[in-house]
Amino acid sequence: MKEAHFNAAPSQNLPVVTNTQPDIIQFFSWGLQPFWAKDAKAVKRSINARAETLTEKPSFRNLFKSKRCLVPADGFFEWQVTPQGKVPHRILLLDENTFSFAGLWDEWLDKSSGEILHTYTIITTEANELVKPIHDRMPVILSPEAEELWLDAHESQNVLLSLLKPYAANKMKAYPVSPLVNSPLNNVPEVINSL
Repeated sequence: MKEAHFNAAPSQNLPVVTNTQPDIIQFFSWGLQPFWAKDAKAVKRSINARAETLTEKPSFRNLFKSKRCLVPADGFFEWQVTPQGKVPHRILLLDENTFSFAGLWDEWLDKSSGEILHTYTIITTEANELVKPIHDRMPVILSPEAEELWLDAHESQNVLLSLLKPYAANKMKAYPVSPLVNSPLNNVPEVINSL
């Protein structure tokens, strides 16, 4: 059993469920490493992929067809710009249940060591009415029914694209949290406490 993540951050190994092995939880690094990169440091890894351009960008187009994943979570953080500085908020479902983000994954072979690096990115869409005052984008949250479709190898591209929309604002809540969340080193329960 892996430790709890109160403050998950890019480059960390976090749980995913892939379309190729939907019955197990695997741990992949957050931030998509393109398969064509010469070395692990050569390119900036994509932590997010915009739903609106998935089918246009070569780095995401093929993954969208063949390497989709669910990223389990119980909330996410966004920072609201205010005159006093950026204020972090935790955003979660009203019932506080676990849910899944829509993601894409890939594997990258390190030719010097032979090691295979598994990485993923989270798909984002425009913000719903709850998130909009905090940030203009939000991760795509999938309903349990949509999760099944997202992992289905035989689902049409149009159906898959139709899933990539803002989650219903009336089923979510948000609250400001401590600036402790600004450092991924602070992986403590206090980061999710309301201010």
